Amino acid sequence: MSEGSAQTQSPPLSGLRVIDFTHVLAGPACAYFLGLLGAEVIKVESLDRGDAMRYRGGTDSERAEAGMSTAYLTQAAGKKSIALDLESSGGKAVMRRLIETADILVENHRPETMTALGFDEAKLQEMNPLLIHCAMTGYGRKGNMENAPAYDVNIQAACGLMALTGTAETGPLRTGAPVMDYATALAAGFAITAALHQRNRTGQGSFVDVSMLETAFTLMSSTITDFLVTGHSPQPRGNAANSRSPGAGNFTCKEGTLSLGVNEEHQFRALAKVLGRSHWLTDARFADRRSRKLNSTALEALIAEALLSRTADDWETAMIENGVPAARLRSLPESLALEQTAARRYLHRDVKSGLQLPTLPFRIGEIAAHVPAFSPPRLGEHSAEVLAMLGYSAAEIRALEALGVVNEPLANRSSTATSGA
Repeated sequence: MSEGSAQTQSPPLSGLRVIDFTHVLAGPACAYFLGLLGAEVIKVESLDRGDAMRYRGGTDSERAEAGMSTAYLTQAAGKKSIALDLESSGGKAVMRRLIETADILVENHRPETMTALGFDEAKLQEMNPLLIHCAMTGYGRKGNMENAPAYDVNIQAACGLMALTGTAETGPLRTGAPVMDYATALAAGFAITAALHQRNRTGQGSFVDVSMLETAFTLMSSTITDFLVTGHSPQPRGNAANSRSPGAGNFTCKEGTLSLGVNEEHQFRALAKVLGRSHWLTDARFADRRSRKLNSTALEALIAEALLSRTADDWETAMIENGVPAARLRSLPESLALEQTAARRYLHRDVKSGLQLPTLPFRIGEIAAHVPAFSPPRLGEHSAEVLAMLGYSAAEIRALEALGVVNEPLANRSSTATSGA
């Protein structure tokens, strides 16, 4: 199949409608991923300021002040935005109509918030028995923490990951990026597609309960199992690999740092060859995995000494050519500039704004890339369009605008905001 013919195929989630009633990162990212796979995504935002992430996150204050922060832009493309007053009866009526027409509702509000709005899981099922309702919360339903507010940093602290990161000297450290948010978004997308498959078999919708805490646990699965089996509480190991192999870890080179992942016998033999240390293979201290572990301090020192003779860039090339798992430590700009990144088309350039935006970490079939259908929307940019799509007449839409149930079209409002997209 040629790339051109693959691109003409309908995306896998074409024909599905997603109501994105989310905010911050995890929820919006999940809906964004579904949109990249072809679903129609309608983002429901509060009437006054919308998604709080519009105004924070990132380092571009001008865009943030305009309600189009880089953090918001990351997972907003391909969505239609409607701004609603959900405290009003008219706003609730619009939301009900949206839900009745939807295949999927993605939301990341506390259960008590959804109940107060009249959109808890039981009522949603009554409104639309076919609905896949995906609720993403910090700790999941049930238990004494189901209504506890939580952000990525809170979950990193609560799950035990921070206690594993860093060293005895640094103390606990959070990861440099909001990995729990995006991992939860991926977990939710996985769960939603499974629920859709179930609906195809049963003809019934379902409630999908996604926990950020359990997502964090899942990312630590092997560590958790080791603790449960052995009773050994894991300790921070800095940059040492989980395998605890003396040939796995970060090493300083003549220039730069090299990450090695030498865990198997054939990999150690290849490492010795690349380093010009074939005599290690007949050295009793390093003859097998058990001996190397007993003499790990000596072996690590010898590897470190050998790597100082060349740059990390040189070593990376030589290691990979010989089948040794290795990577030069790169900054984010360097990594994004890799030929491999370009070949995969992970970054999408928005036609309207020229901005580059992340997409999906996988391809389905031979499609070259999954890209959003259009640019990130301003708050309520599609309110009138969505209402018309739901069957509201022009007069009814004007009446809702006059009552303050939805925002007026952007063209009718004065705005000093500069273009953020």
